[in-house]
Amino acid sequence: MTHQSSLDLIAERVERLLVRHDELQRTNALLTEQVAALAQERDSLRSRLQAARARVDALIERLPANQGE
Repeated sequence: MTHQSSLDLIAERVERLLVRHDELQRTNALLTEQVAALAQERDSLRSRLQAARARVDALIERLPANQGE
């Protein structure tokens, strides 16, 4: 293997690594966006759950104390 062909192989490998790096950066950006969206959805669902629990608690408080006795 000549010196030039070794350099060509290294250059080719570096190019492939750079392409892979770009792909991983794009994938990471997409996953970061998905995590943010899911965190926002989770927070929204938690808020709705707390509101529903508060409504259920309020309804329970309105029940007569001696019901079923």
